[in-house]
Amino acid sequence: MSIAAERKAEVIKTNATKAGDTGSPEVQVAILSERIANLTEHFKTHSKDNHSRRGLLKLVSTRRSLLDYVKKKDEARYKALLEKHNIRR
Repeated sequence: MSIAAERKAEVIKTNATKAGDTGSPEVQVAILSERIANLTEHFKTHSKDNHSRRGLLKLVSTRRSLLDYVKKKDEARYKALLEKHNIRR
């Protein structure tokens, strides 16, 4: 499930490192985390929706790759991201 434009703008605004920032790993991880949370809620009522489940796995994999990149570049930013979005590792 996608997120509403207003909610996406809010997520970008709260996680941007500077004005107009939409592509930093922090913003991308935040958007992916929001979409993952929405899909997780979706599966509570639609447990047999395997097409969306495949999309969820792809989102999780993409987020994992971004987090690995941030960890390689800056350990402190990585730990802050995990803490902020309650991501288990």
